[in-house]
Amino acid sequence: MSDHYEAQAIENKWQKKWNEAGVDLASDDPSDARESYYCLEMFPYPSGDLHMGHVRNYCLGDAVARYKRMQGFNVLHPIGWDAFGLPAENAAIKHKRPPAEWTYANIDQMRVQFKRLGLSYDWDHEIATCKPEYYRWEQWMFTKLVEKGLAYRKEADVNWCEPCHTVLANEQVVEGACWRCDMPVERKNLAQWFIKITDYAEALLNDLDKLSDWPEKVIGMQRNWIGRSTGAEVSFGVEGSDETLDVFTTRSDTLMGVTYMAVAAGHPLAKKAAENHPGLALFLEECSHISTKEADVALMEKKGMATGFHAVHPITGETIPIWVANFVLMSYGTGAVMSVPAHDERDFEFAHKYGLDIKQVITNETCDVSVDVEAFVEMGVLVNSSQFDGLASDEAKAVITSYLDREGKGREQVQYRLRDWLVSRQRYWGAPIPIIHCDDCGMVTVPEDQLPVILPEHLQPTGGASPLTEHEAFVNVDCPTCGKAAKRETDTFDTFMESSWYMNRYTSPRCDDAMVDAKAMQKWSPVDQYVGGVEHAVLHLLYARFYHKLMRDVGLFTSEEGGDEPFKNLLTQGMVLKDGIKMSKSKGNTVNPNTIIEKYGADTARLFTLFAAPPEKDLEWSDAGVEGANRFLKRVWKLLDKAGKQFPGEASAATTKKLRFDIHTTISRITHAFEHGFSFNVAIAGLMELSNSLSTFDAHDEEGVVAFDEGMQALAKMLGPFVPHFSCEVAEKLGMTDIAVVAAWPTVDEAARVQDEITLAVQVQGKRRGEILVPKDVDQDTALAIAQANISISKWLDDVQIVKVILVPGRLLNIVVRPA
Repeated sequence: MSDHYEAQAIENKWQKKWNEAGVDLASDDPSDARESYYCLEMFPYPSGDLHMGHVRNYCLGDAVARYKRMQGFNVLHPIGWDAFGLPAENAAIKHKRPPAEWTYANIDQMRVQFKRLGLSYDWDHEIATCKPEYYRWEQWMFTKLVEKGLAYRKEADVNWCEPCHTVLANEQVVEGACWRCDMPVERKNLAQWFIKITDYAEALLNDLDKLSDWPEKVIGMQRNWIGRSTGAEVSFGVEGSDETLDVFTTRSDTLMGVTYMAVAAGHPLAKKAAENHPGLALFLEECSHISTKEADVALMEKKGMATGFHAVHPITGETIPIWVANFVLMSYGTGAVMSVPAHDERDFEFAHKYGLDIKQVITNETCDVSVDVEAFVEMGVLVNSSQFDGLASDEAKAVITSYLDREGKGREQVQYRLRDWLVSRQRYWGAPIPIIHCDDCGMVTVPEDQLPVILPEHLQPTGGASPLTEHEAFVNVDCPTCGKAAKRETDTFDTFMESSWYMNRYTSPRCDDAMVDAKAMQKWSPVDQYVGGVEHAVLHLLYARFYHKLMRDVGLFTSEEGGDEPFKNLLTQGMVLKDGIKMSKSKGNTVNPNTIIEKYGADTARLFTLFAAPPEKDLEWSDAGVEGANRFLKRVWKLLDKAGKQFPGEASAATTKKLRFDIHTTISRITHAFEHGFSFNVAIAGLMELSNSLSTFDAHDEEGVVAFDEGMQALAKMLGPFVPHFSCEVAEKLGMTDIAVVAAWPTVDEAARVQDEITLAVQVQGKRRGEILVPKDVDQDTALAIAQANISISKWLDDVQIVKVILVPGRLLNIVVRPA
């Protein structure tokens, strides 16, 4: 009899053995001839406790890493901590302790939880982004970007929360209020640091074609976010002024239908008009509190006010009223748009609301509605457009743009929806921006030999201004250029800065003379398999792609050494739901993995998360599902009782052959699941089917014993990526000398998959009545005779006349009958 399955004892035992044997460590030895494979999951924020959403993400990556090791690859599977950010400041305010203290305690706690789950991380490559040895290189990189003109400082409208004394991302503004303190958010103009991601827009767009193993959904989301548009820049005059009002349009064919201009509340013309217009000033104040998310802007009520200014049409010379509209964003384009209500739904809605003119300039044979009733947005032929009448839309775009170019009032232009990356935050717990402000020298980058600019970790935020602003030892410094008294920049980097290059630092985490080691990049980069949530499809993945190109272009590595893209393959896993709602701490519906581990063991938790749903789909939490996963492990454990044993009874070569067919078909099936899309739920179902075959098989001769043991060893190995502790223990009990999770992956014996006999389903009058075992090349008459001799099927053929027999080779025998 096998011992009782004691999950916790087994897991403690094997975690210790793996650590002693170093089975999870990657080899950086240049003489190691194994092919390198880099597997990475998006690193966690150290919040203190894992929930089952974390478990799913990290177990998916771990299964891939373990499979590749068993396939003979030299696998790099690192882990680290995305450790800066606002949550730590919130916790510090709440618990009255420095964010550093809270963060490091959480890292220690989560490290224990990761190890308890049996995740095969190479802890020698661990990093934490809040450590100076990490952000030192981020600061160095920023100084290089400043030198190259790719980083700059300018005034910008931002979401500002006064109680929190910080800038908020659009996503942190909820119905006009701060997501943290629920106080009203205002638009404020502040000096901010930016990186010119727009200089790389075309490269980021074109290189998406290289990412053939990324989900199409993610590729589409990035294309849309970059948002390349080809159109025209058109310059309208401003009546009574030498100024121009420049707009971008993709529909220059509708230029003759412009009846009003719309500018953003932050546009200089709007501010100028408000100086002598109290009502307009109030409207601008109202606009400063609304969301600037494009999705929100599209859905909200369209509001506006006339400025009293007029634009001058670049072709007709007609004057056109200029309005302030809440749907125009300063952050997109020039902060002004030309409005053609006859041919744009949003412009029509606004014009109809405020009684503005509507002029039709496009028609076609399908145009059967009045533009006084709804906008006609299709392409067509120009009308009411003077010398351009009769031109088709596509031709008119080119002709009108060319006319504007000749007149010095416009030109063809490519525009991107993508905006430059705002990287500064008025927060404490982040990497300091390496800039010194000198009254004489201006803004000066911190010299390389003075890096890193170390963040004082003992400070205590209070919820107001960053404590850095009042920490004289940090702020006061000599200018590195002239030596006079100067001030440090007290803004810190957006945490996306840290998470945009960590995958490259993992390749040489202890390198102290460069941001990355080019040889290590050549060995490991790009990441072969990246795993993370689809919610990171745009910002993180786009910034990481951009930063990788920046690192290449400052000379840290070449395209041959590190590639042009950081991630070859991307798996975006679904969420873990409970009662139909995403599992998260803020909703209070998380399931602590420790509870599952203490009751059932880590392998049960791993098995459930990998089996309950395809990786890319959402997973609904189920206590019954967890219990089912545990029962399966216990069933496999009981199979150990049959290993090496011969049972009384008559041996059957056919039965043994069938078992070997099941074994090697399963090996093929599981291997295919790993190599083609990671359908782990299908793979685990296959392992369950193999365990059923082993359970119903009794060996009655030596060949049967060998076949059963072959099946058990294959099963033990193939369970390794999913339930590694269990796999190793079963393999050891079977007498295997190698540690199962680094033993060679089982190979398919194709001869065992050749079937002399196959199973046919038999239908009588369209209803399934049983199965028959037949020669694989059986003809129709022989199959019918075998079916008629089968007791469970023959009773359905009594007292009837067979009128037709249909044999579907390898699958089905269908018998059509009628009363005799």
